[in-house]
Amino acid sequence: MPEWSDKDERQYEHVKQSAKERGRGEDRASEIAARTVNKQRRQGGRTPNRRTSGTGAPSTRLEQRTRDELYNRARQLGIEGRSKMTKSELVDAIRRSG
Repeated sequence: MPEWSDKDERQYEHVKQSAKERGRGEDRASEIAARTVNKQRRQGGRTPNRRTSGTGAPSTRLEQRTRDELYNRARQLGIEGRSKMTKSELVDAIRRSG
């Protein structure tokens, strides 16, 4: 487990409990809570890697995702030249690929 502060631990327990109350299983609730805390830590600059490793919610339109999320999706799809693409170019390339 990463080095979380006491506040991170409290947030983890709160989010986990909330997810369980909404009918999530123990494992899924733990995953949701850990992802939430780690995202907050990353956005707050408290991790070595400030960029996301995710691809965004599948239900979110491509234009609403961040460039980093689009880049990660392009990497999954094996799109060449993605590192030099702008956000709009990544959206177009992802749409063309599949």
